[in-house]
Order: sequence, then C-alpha cells, then structure tokens
Amino acid sequence: MNLVFAMKNKYIYLISSVIFILDLIIKQLIINNLKTSISVIDNFFTLYLVKNTGGAFSILNNNVGLLSIIGIIFLFGIIKYINNNKNMTNIESIGISFLLGGLLGNLFDRIVRGGVIDYLSFNFFGYYFPVFNLADIFITLGVMLVIINEVRGDLLANRKRKCKN
Repeated sequence: MNLVFAMKNKYIYLISSVIFILDLIIKQLIINNLKTSISVIDNFFTLYLVKNTGGAFSILNNNVGLLSIIGIIFLFGIIKYINNNKNMTNIESIGISFLLGGLLGNLFDRIVRGGVIDYLSFNFFGYYFPVFNLADIFITLGVMLVIINEVRGDLLANRKRKCKN
C-alpha cells in the first residue's frame, strides 16, 4: 500500500469519525434538553424531537432490525470500497467520508436507541418536510459529492476522447 493511499484512507476515517462523534453529541444534547418543540424561526424552522423507527421519510416504519442489517451491509461495502479504491479523487474521498460518518450516526441510533433520533423540522409554505438530523445531512451531501464526482469524471473522459479524435 503506498503512502498517499494510506494517508487518504486515514483522512477518510478521521473525517467520518468526527461527523459520527458530532452527530452523537448533538443527538444526546437534544435527548437530554428538548422536552417540547422549540420554534427557532416562526413558521419555518423548529427543533422537534422524533424517534424514527423507519428509513428516510419513515419508509419501512417499525423495521429497525431490517434497516440495521441493511446499514451494516452498506457499512462493510463502503469500507471495502475505501480499502480497494486507490484512485479516489478528493471530492469522492470527502463524499465517502460524509456517507460513512452519517451512516455510522444513524446506524448507532438504530442499534442502541431502537430508532434514529431526528430533530430538524422545516415548514416550506405549509408543507412540513420530514424531520431529519445532522447524519442525514451528511449522507445527502456525501451522495451528492459522489454523483458530482462521477458526472465530472464522465465529462472529463468524454473531453479526452474528443481531443484524441
């Protein structure tokens, strides 16, 4: 294993660990201190404690065991991907770090707390977006960065092919 690859992996695991720990701390603060909802911005943003026993948007509600197994499979898949991919771009490495950190945060909740702790609630013109948490934000950002990286790679490959012709 070369030094650059080892350093990149080290940073991926470090970033994901920081995200995981930050997520745990915030969720514990919410659990300990949020007894009723708190309106932060009237009719827009509220802190509201919810235990979600489903997946995103409460899909597969009350299936914590199944969702935990799926999470563990994804966890091992991401770790295998990190350890086998020596040519990750910086954008991809950050995206994978975000995904791993968010996955760990929500997986911990499912296994230890019996459901994911959600607390961020937004109202968009009368539509209440499903309540979510910091881990969800990092999972979403991670997916977006990985997609951007893939699209960017495809665009660069197409340019190289056109330049050769």
